[in-house]
Amino acid sequence: MAKRKRLSPAQGLGLGADMSSASPAPAAAPMRPPIAQVAGEAAAVSALGEMRDEWDKARNDGRLVLSLPLDQVEAEHLVRDRVVQDDEAMQSLIDSLRARGQQTPIEVVELGQGRYGLISGWRRLSALRRLHAETGEFGQVQALLRRPQDDPAAYVAMVEENEIRADLSHYERARIVLKALEAGVFETEKAALQGLFAASSYARRSKIKSFLTVVRALDGVVRFPSAISERLGLALAKRLDEDAEAAGALRAALEAADPQSAEEETTCLTQALSAADKPAKTAAKSEPKGRDRVEIGGVTLSQSKGKLELSGKGLTPDLVDRLKAWLEAQG
Repeated sequence: MAKRKRLSPAQGLGLGADMSSASPAPAAAPMRPPIAQVAGEAAAVSALGEMRDEWDKARNDGRLVLSLPLDQVEAEHLVRDRVVQDDEAMQSLIDSLRARGQQTPIEVVELGQGRYGLISGWRRLSALRRLHAETGEFGQVQALLRRPQDDPAAYVAMVEENEIRADLSHYERARIVLKALEAGVFETEKAALQGLFAASSYARRSKIKSFLTVVRALDGVVRFPSAISERLGLALAKRLDEDAEAAGALRAALEAADPQSAEEETTCLTQALSAADKPAKTAAKSEPKGRDRVEIGGVTLSQSKGKLELSGKGLTPDLVDRLKAWLEAQG
């Protein structure tokens, strides 16, 4: 019987003597069809575009909080409605911002070239600027971008924000009406009152209208205008409407008194008002009710309840004699 030959593994195939240690060759990744790759890339681009559009829409709708450098916000973009600043309240706000940061965004309108005009949040912006000047920190302000349709809408937004957060005095309300008129935001006083305080009752708008007279007469002279109470303001408005010289007298009284506090200024105005009222009250008391007075040729004729009185420099003895003769002639 022929002897069989033992075969050795083919060396050319790269097989070693120990086959157990050989690793199987990795399977080749299946080729992705070109159409699937293009479709995937298109879907990604579309998703990114939708995200960008939604981001822009949120920003434009005022739903996206922006972080803006303090020096990019123009605080005097609108004439502010708040006249004076309560130092104690401002310090409380500064302490809160220092401890907790800004919790409520301000509202701004985009002016272009990286600038923003302040609509509401003047106190928050002022407090942050003080903190930044003091510490070098707090250089950014959180803001919501608003897009008011026009200037009246921007003023309404400012007034409404302050009406909700910190009640304005009647003086401050009336002052912003006049300032908006001066700026040409509204054409008439009535339009300004109804536009800025549309949410207020008719009674409140009527009181604000009365305070317009006070603001016209005393703005720039009073130092603590927000301390003028409703009662005092309405009394001042009445006096100013009745007496053309009252404005000058009130301003002179304030300048002479030089009040250093709200209490002193209120006392000064009250006393000036009382002094102006006394002559009118004295005249009213001296004149009997129901009496008609007529002055002719230096003679004053006062008639009441069937009685006629004559007085004045023109009542000479000759005139008295002639009147007697006339009466005798009447029989």
